[in-house]
Amino acid sequence: MEVPTAAKQAPEVSLRRVGGLLAPHWPRLAAVTTIIVASSLLGMATPFLLREIIDRALPRQEVTLLAWLVAGLVGVAIFTAVFGLLQTWIATAVGQRIMHQLRVDVFTHLHRQSVSFFTRTRAGEIQSRITNDIGGMQAVVTSTATSIASNLTTAVATAVAMLVLSWQLFLVSLLVLPPALFLARRVARLRKEITAKRQRELADLNVIVEESLSISGVQLSKIMGTGPALTERFAGSSARLVDLELRAQMAGRWRGATMNIIFAAIPAIIYLSAGLPPAAGQLTIGTLVAFTSLQSRLFQPMMGLLGVGVSLASSMALFARIFEYLDLPVEVDDPVLPVRLPKPVRGHLRFENVSFTYPGNDVPAISGINLDVPPGSSLALVGETGSGKSTVAALIVRLYDPSAGRITVDGFDLRALRLNELVGVVGMVGQETYLLHASVRENLRYARPDASDEQVEWAARAAQVHDMIVALPKGYDTVVGSRGHRFSGGEKQRIAIARTLLRDPPILVLDEATSALDNSTERAVQRALEELARGRTTVTIAHRLSTVRNADQIVVMRDGRILEAGTHDSLISIGGFYATLTT
Repeated sequence: MEVPTAAKQAPEVSLRRVGGLLAPHWPRLAAVTTIIVASSLLGMATPFLLREIIDRALPRQEVTLLAWLVAGLVGVAIFTAVFGLLQTWIATAVGQRIMHQLRVDVFTHLHRQSVSFFTRTRAGEIQSRITNDIGGMQAVVTSTATSIASNLTTAVATAVAMLVLSWQLFLVSLLVLPPALFLARRVARLRKEITAKRQRELADLNVIVEESLSISGVQLSKIMGTGPALTERFAGSSARLVDLELRAQMAGRWRGATMNIIFAAIPAIIYLSAGLPPAAGQLTIGTLVAFTSLQSRLFQPMMGLLGVGVSLASSMALFARIFEYLDLPVEVDDPVLPVRLPKPVRGHLRFENVSFTYPGNDVPAISGINLDVPPGSSLALVGETGSGKSTVAALIVRLYDPSAGRITVDGFDLRALRLNELVGVVGMVGQETYLLHASVRENLRYARPDASDEQVEWAARAAQVHDMIVALPKGYDTVVGSRGHRFSGGEKQRIAIARTLLRDPPILVLDEATSALDNSTERAVQRALEELARGRTTVTIAHRLSTVRNADQIVVMRDGRILEAGTHDSLISIGGFYATLTT
């Protein structure tokens, strides 16, 4: 699978697909359109009321007519304002619902991606697409449909009214269209290009922040003395963003300045046209005032439509980046027709001629693996670094699917099970423990949100970490800090063990869970692991052979294949590769 990167241009997106975001909300959009049409038609009454005031009520001193006409002007203003409030409220609600759904869809789809996607994609890039890109689309999604409906309705109604007043002057007013369309197209192309560059630069900035200001990043920069270089890198990215933002803003300003000059010239041309033959003497002052009032109302929606076109064109770069993520194929997914494991789950684990090659690699990580781990028994995988042990563990918890062969639990292929069911069957404790920036209690309940306080405490006691927790300032409610850095490696491991105990899985995978610990801490964690493994099918991966010598089966791996298999004593007796590891 090809993973999107910040440097690569996202594929184009069709307007039909963008319009599909609005389709589920058509009843509210129809209501908004109705309000817009009513408001636009009502607004058309203003120039005609104004003409009657100038041509009839004022010259003839008809006070009653003048009062009614003025009341009409005020009434139009009031109703138009109320319609505007309703339109804004409904349109904003629709826009926010669309933004919410987009954020949830992207977040959910990314959670379905395999681990290979996240190993190849920078975390800051992912965050940028969910926050910056979707946030940048908000104004367009919220206002585009209503702006088009409002401006189009107003423009059509205004044009009809202008034709009724004077078709000659209407033709003069259309002189503004060719330059307006030409300038709008140029600005749209320019802004689309700048927007794409700006979002990629924002993604790079997010990556710098995520990598440099995380607890691990800060520690690394302090140890390596790279703070000044990181600051220079951040400043460079920020300066490029300033330049791109200025270019984006100025791309529309020169168009606006040019159109303002044209708009200022058109009324003057209209007045000139009204005074030249054959129009001279045929137009009343009220008609001329009403027409120029309509003319200004026509140019505003025209420019609004052109502005929407520019905004939509520039936002297509954002839509492309979001849809690029939504279109990523899901490599490890729920089956179309899932099966359910019979209860209770026995935990009989089998590998049947399993091979696997990591995406982008040509050499298989493991090849032709056959394993049979009876229920309640223990299997230990040993071997040199890179021999394929952790790949076996990753396949058991279905971080990846085999390239060939199959893995079964109680005779059922793992790929036939729902992922949510599988996580209740297989638990894993690895070498690196990830803790959330939350309380100890919340970290333990992450595996089982419905666990009671008594169950949480039982798991902590079984993992031999309860005494340490209650000694904290706030006990189980103490915040662990970013990634749990306030705890030692052994303490974090025991919290991870307690978290897995809460789920109570029948199959347990221990991937070098004690390899980074000192001897005294390892003994404490090992006792917790023995408690965790009791009565479960256990697969243990270890470098320290002292932790696996009592396993029911020991499998020695080399270059992705099984080299030797047997018990500790039998492998020692044959004097093979395993025997050399013990010396």
